[in-house]
This record gives sequence, structure tokens and C-alpha cells, in this order.
Amino acid sequence: MRLTTEDKIELGLNPAFTAGDEQPQITDDAVEPQIEESLGETVNGGGGLVYSINDRPPWYLCILLGFQHYVLAFGGIIAVPLILAEPLCIEDNNVAKSQLISTIFFVSGLCTLLQTAVGTRLPILQGGTFSFITPTLAILALPKWQCPTTSTPGFPSVHLQNYTNQPPGDDSDEVWMSRMREIQGAILVSSLLQIVLGFSGLLGLVLKYIGPLAIAPTINLIGLSLFIEAGKKCGGHWGIAALTVCLILLFSQYLSKVDVPMVAYKNKKWKVFQYPLFKLFSALFGMCGGWLVCFLLSIFDVLPSKSDQYGFSARTDINLDAVTNSPWFHVPYPGQWGLPTVSLSSVLGMMAGVLASTMESIGDYYACARLSGAPPPPTHAINRGIAVEGIGCILAALWGTGNGTTSYSQNIAALGITKVGSRLVLQTTGILMIALGIFGKFGAVFITIPDPVIGGMFLVMFGMIAAVGISNLQYVDLNSSRNLLILGFSTFSGLVLPTWFHSNPGIIDTGIKELDQVIVVLFTTHMFIGGFFGFILDNTIPGTDKERGINNWQDKEENKINSCDVSCYDIPFCNSFLKRFQFFQYLPFLPSYKTT
Repeated sequence: MRLTTEDKIELGLNPAFTAGDEQPQITDDAVEPQIEESLGETVNGGGGLVYSINDRPPWYLCILLGFQHYVLAFGGIIAVPLILAEPLCIEDNNVAKSQLISTIFFVSGLCTLLQTAVGTRLPILQGGTFSFITPTLAILALPKWQCPTTSTPGFPSVHLQNYTNQPPGDDSDEVWMSRMREIQGAILVSSLLQIVLGFSGLLGLVLKYIGPLAIAPTINLIGLSLFIEAGKKCGGHWGIAALTVCLILLFSQYLSKVDVPMVAYKNKKWKVFQYPLFKLFSALFGMCGGWLVCFLLSIFDVLPSKSDQYGFSARTDINLDAVTNSPWFHVPYPGQWGLPTVSLSSVLGMMAGVLASTMESIGDYYACARLSGAPPPPTHAINRGIAVEGIGCILAALWGTGNGTTSYSQNIAALGITKVGSRLVLQTTGILMIALGIFGKFGAVFITIPDPVIGGMFLVMFGMIAAVGISNLQYVDLNSSRNLLILGFSTFSGLVLPTWFHSNPGIIDTGIKELDQVIVVLFTTHMFIGGFFGFILDNTIPGTDKERGINNWQDKEENKINSCDVSCYDIPFCNSFLKRFQFFQYLPFLPSYKTT
């Protein structure tokens, strides 16, 4: 049987969704709101979404879909403490690494709830950001933070005897905790910049001059800049990575029209109905399928057992010691590593990461709204979202994750692949991250996911983000040589300059270490360079608004906002109070804010 409108509402489905819908292209029509006359309400089409932003799936589906986002974010979030393990001098300390992993998941859950509840209120997951890793590595590469027995200048490593798995309170813990406190202080102070930009409305003023030629390369480079990370993980075993990609494509595209018979109890009767199971859980099924194959190949010793052989990284038993050594429970708390320390050079260097993260997040907001079927985010929502991200970074600094928090691109891409854009699902993910972050053993199990499986997922997810960035060019006159120049130069520069700076460390020497650090961080951040050049060139090179796509873009955005229900960006429970007093119309981060 097919689902009726009443059945869909009963099961929490978007009433506008019908099984067997054509797969949408990422075009303007895909995000135009559609009026469902039979229900007399506006439904965000969102390209055939099963659940749009305001939909409330049943609790059991929220848990499953939320867990899928948890798994998708796991690879990126866990990469942060694993990357920082060596410069923090805990390369061989699995207990410390486990505690960091629990902490970053716990804080990411808190920040996700904060962002989805009072921030932009988009279905956007918050997690560790790679934008903060570059300044962090630069700080820890300073001579005073070199680990004992360093092997390569600038890339500290430690190989101390009797250092592995030492209990908390040991003197060796002070080696890495002192470094962690320095990073905490830098993030704590520099994140105030985001709060000021958001709550003051300065960011919103700049947004008036941002058009498609600035947004497109910024979002595009979010995906393209991570091709090295995806390549490294896939390179461990290209066969397994290809299998993971094929499984994700199989479930999300080829089997998207195949509905699985499901049973539901309604009106005291058992009903059999067709459900788009493969479309909803395509990413989770794909990753679990690749993980299962690697597990079987490891059990039967098909994969090599020596670390220097090709394919070794596809084994699932490489990091089993992390599961064994992880504590059953670890409740993170503020100041668990001690009182943060603050130094000027560290703060200035980290501010570059904050600016890069802010630019990246703006692009993420537009991409998330586009894929979740929501209208484009208004100015007040972007201001509030960036300010809340700053608050999230402060929470991360207080708890001591060694990193900040930002919008997670791979989870935004998952919205387009799974066709699930419900805010409630992401809030469930935040609760799961908090709860599972306390259970150290559970989180450690996912460390056994082989790198090639994560790499295959990255290939699909980051490619999706790059495509979303390109889709913004539909408003621009692509026959204009001016626009082609701006687009090509900003995108290509965002790839070339960071690569050159990474290949020539120490090339910047102004005599002021703090200035050198800021310059290096800015020019090694792909999204910042692409967005910066796109913004500057688009606003300085002569061109008509029609040629630049400003008229079409702003008109389309305004039309979408005017024809859609933008209450999805309102702060819950206090809307009527905010409208009661005229004073709130002048606060640029509130829904009652008047732009004119």
C-alpha cells in the first residue's frame, strides 16, 4: 500500500513527499517553496525532502537518523585529537587521547544543541574545526612547546619510556596539559571576536556586499580543500574506499526509489506500508557495509598484518587497544586540565583561525538552508549563529578540547544525500553526542573504523559540498569574462596559495613573530582566500548588478523569504515578548530586527 497524507503525518513524514520522487538537481527550483493547497500550508520543497526543517519524525527515527549523523561526524571530530596527539606529546598515551575524544564529543553535543535551539536554528551540527588546527600547530611548534626528544623541528614527537597509558596525576601528564592550557587560553580570548562580530551586527553589514561570486568559491573550497585528507585515507586501500563510495551511491541514488515494506501499528491495527529506508540511511548503510567487509577481511587475515604493507590500514583490529584502555565513564568538566594560560602571540595567531572559521560558517549556513529546504538565512540569524559559535568556542576552551567548534560540512552534505533536513534530528544527535561522550568505551569502538571507509565517505560528502558551492553560480552571468575571471582566480588562488605556503615553511619573516603567524594562518586557509578574493574583486571590478547576479540573487532570496514561513529562524518561546517592545527592533541578532 502507499502512504496517504494522514499516514505520512502520523509517521512524521513531510506530507509533500511521495515515494518514487525524481532525484532533484541542486537548482533554484529545488529550493523554491511549494504550496500544498490541500493542506493550506507552505511546504519547503527542499528537493524532495522526506523531512524538512520543521518536521518532527517519530522518536525512534530521530534516534536512528541522529545516530547516522553521529557516525558521519565521528571521522572528522575524532581526527582533531588524533592530529593534535603528536604535538601535544600524547602520541602513545591512549588514556589521554580517550579523554580528549570524550571531551570533544561532549562539547560538540552541547554546541549543537545551542546552535539548533538559539543560534541559526538550522539543522547544522557543530564539531571540531580544521581552521583552528593550523594556528594550533603553529603555536605548539614554538621552541618552548617542543616535546621532549623531538625528531623534526616544527613537528614535535615524543617517544618517552614508560609514558604509555600512565594514570592521571602522573608527572608526564603535566607535559601535555601545560600545552593544552596554552591552546585553551588562545581559543578563549580569540573567540570573543566572533561574539563581537555577531552581537554587534558588523557581520550583517558586510553581508550586504556578499554576492554569489563570493559565496560560491567559499563553499566550493570547503569541499575541494579537503581532497588531501580524503586522498590520504582512501590511499590506505582504494578498493575498500571504492566499495564504500559504491554502497553510498547505491543506497542514496540507485535504490532511492525502492521502498522497503515496513509494519506500523495505527488505530489498533497493524499496517504494512512502503518506506524510503535506503534514502534515509544511505550514508549509515554505506559506512557500515564497508566496515563489515573490513571486519570480515581482518578476521580471515585477508588483509596484511604488517604496518608497512599496502592495505594494512583497512584492518579493524589496529586500534583495539584504544577500546581496552579507555575508561568506561569519563565526565568532562571545565578546567579539567587546569587554568588556561594566555599569551599575545597565541591569541593573535588563533584569531586568524577564528576569521577563517567565520567565513566558512557563513557559507555553511547558506548551504545548509539550501539542502534542508529552509529559506535563505536572514541577517539576524547569521549574526546570531556566528555569535553562538563564538560562545561554543569559549565552551570548548573551558572544557579543554584543544580546538574550537564550527559548522560541520560533511553533515550538511548528508542532508542532501539522505533527504532529511529536520532540526529535531540534529538536536537528537547533540543529545547522543553528550551521552555517548560520557561512555569512553563506546566512543573508542568507533576508532576501529578503518581509514579507507572514512575516506570513501569523505569523497562523497566533500564532493557534495563543492557542488553546492557551484550551484550558487546559477544567478550569475557566466558568459561574462569579468565573472569568469573572478570565479577562476578566487577558486584557483584558494588552492595554490595554501599549497605554496605549506611547501615553503618559514618564508614569511617580517621580524614580528605574531604578525608572521597571522599571515601564515590566513594564507594557508583555503576558504578564507577564496572568499576574500571573491569578495574584493566582485566589489571593485566594474560590473552591473545583473551581470554580477546581485539582482537575481537578492530578489530570489527576498522572494523565498517573503513566500516562505521564516519562523524556523525565530528564537523559541520568546517571539511574542520580543515583538512587544520596540527596543528589540534595534538588536541585529533578534528576529524582530528591522534592517531598514
